[in-house]
Amino acid sequence: MPATEATRAANADLLDRLPFADTADHDLAERGLIAPLPDTVTTQDGGLVWDARKFDFVKGDAPETVNPSLWRQELLSGVGGLFEVVDGIYQVRSLDLSNISFVLGQTGWIVLDPLITAEVAAAALELVNAHVERRPVTAVVYSHSHADHFGGVRGVCSPEDVAAGRVRIVAPEGFTFEAVSENVMAGNAMSRRASYMYGNLLPPSATGQVGAGLGKTTSTGTFGLIQPTDLIGHDDTSIVLDGVELQTLYTPDTEAPAEFVFLLPAWRALWTAEVVTHVQHNLYTLRGAQVRDALGWSKAIDAMLTRFGADTELVFASHHWPTWGHDASLQLLRTQRDTYRYLHDETLRLANRGETMLEIAEQLELPPALARTWSSRGYYGSVNHNVKAIYQRYLGFFDGNPATLHPHPPVAAARRYVAYMGGADAILARARADHQAGDDRWVAEVVKHVVFADPDNTAARELLADAFTQLGYQAESGPWRNFYLTGAKELRDGVMVIPTPSTASPDVIAATPTSLILDYLAIRLKHRDAAELVGSTLLVLTDTDERHLLELSNGVLHNRPVTADQQVTTDATITTTRDWFNSLLTTDDPAAALTGSDGPDITGDPTSLLSVFGLLDEFPFWFDIVTP
Repeated sequence: MPATEATRAANADLLDRLPFADTADHDLAERGLIAPLPDTVTTQDGGLVWDARKFDFVKGDAPETVNPSLWRQELLSGVGGLFEVVDGIYQVRSLDLSNISFVLGQTGWIVLDPLITAEVAAAALELVNAHVERRPVTAVVYSHSHADHFGGVRGVCSPEDVAAGRVRIVAPEGFTFEAVSENVMAGNAMSRRASYMYGNLLPPSATGQVGAGLGKTTSTGTFGLIQPTDLIGHDDTSIVLDGVELQTLYTPDTEAPAEFVFLLPAWRALWTAEVVTHVQHNLYTLRGAQVRDALGWSKAIDAMLTRFGADTELVFASHHWPTWGHDASLQLLRTQRDTYRYLHDETLRLANRGETMLEIAEQLELPPALARTWSSRGYYGSVNHNVKAIYQRYLGFFDGNPATLHPHPPVAAARRYVAYMGGADAILARARADHQAGDDRWVAEVVKHVVFADPDNTAARELLADAFTQLGYQAESGPWRNFYLTGAKELRDGVMVIPTPSTASPDVIAATPTSLILDYLAIRLKHRDAAELVGSTLLVLTDTDERHLLELSNGVLHNRPVTADQQVTTDATITTTRDWFNSLLTTDDPAAALTGSDGPDITGDPTSLLSVFGLLDEFPFWFDIVTP
């Protein structure tokens, strides 16, 4: 679908308002190139994990179907290969959503953030070994608890290396719990929405996927997790890995609930993880997650300036390209700090004047000095949805108007809207005129009701898809573009079922605390069907020395740890190992596995627990989003 006149005008306006003549970032992104990326990375059986060529079309001037500011960002994020940051620090970029960095230790490589999957991490390690120096890996650093910063760890080391003490793994305090919990409680819905956010269902093209703003897209190989050997918390200020000192700063509740940054004083190089990158980041991620703390984020960057500013000559991170020079490095830190603080303070100022979430999001703009700074542009987050996140964090979903307190759900509301507006034909006639006039935000708002009232209305689906397409072409944020264009694709073609992405690998299950697994089982319980069931079971895990009491009452499955000296009365006791319990979570018939000949030792009457496993819901991954 071509760009409409309204889209061409919107994108042309941005070309006039932003300093596109400033090409300094292009020079930085290309600085220090040692070797190009391999064309492809595959699994052992030949499955494609990464194709470095699929974004080769992103070159030259922006086409009419891509926001020119986003196009500029994707030109920069597409500059991939092995780079020398400074002598002794190397980085592989554009081999996944994130960067992987290598620091020269006394005897081996210190690996910073080993990407999402093992295959791309191994390919990056081979690049630095082949073109710099072949060395063993002696340490791995996980900067924070998001999958693109630890999932590829098995590509650079093995659990045996770690167990034998040959490799240390350093992470922020709280890492393991946060790494597994974010993908457990609402993991199915979050992963489905992530397929929209990263444009995984879109063909790479000028009318489809061009990238994600934070990086290109996500790799699709083997996801793993090896648990840390060393943790960095509030009281920790330094650690030495393979003869290299890292001066650390714990920065929780910024971009991730568990995160840290550090200065490498030998190089005067500040590694900012994902707290400072060349983008305005998400305070709320559109895939879904807990809202982040804009105020705490800005204070963490201020702490970096205070503690490390005088000693910083270089900033590099787990996304995008480095910044060299003392003044330029501090300027990047200050503008990032000021961006998050401005959004926070101005949102609350307007909220305290009685403005609502949508009103604030529509009117708030960054001041000119920040708005014209490329690293503050909304390629991943956006001013609009970050403002809504700040409002939600403090004031929640309700804007105070009783009319919005108890609205009808989407389908019921849609049918009423369509009836009030004179029926589907009348709505579509007016909406087509608004689409021709370029008012696609309003077309999307109105025609969604026709689609939800009658999802088989082909004309409505096509018009809504057309509106989404133009809004995607105009979007500066990579996730906004991907959401709009993926929504348009599903309206036209239906939900395309492909192999389901999953971070629930054996490594992740093994790292998940037992209490969290039991909480997740409680979420999966069909509560209404279990409302009449009662009973209790003691779960004893011998290899981890754990005892958990499970109680079924009023359709709710409770769990709590108990000590060996606590006297509890239960209907049954199940004694097994945590390893066996992990395998139970992936079996098709857990009730049969519990009572089978290879099952655990059971005393008493396990009927209540068996009933629970017979009433666990299976969550469909490819649920509808743009249709009811």
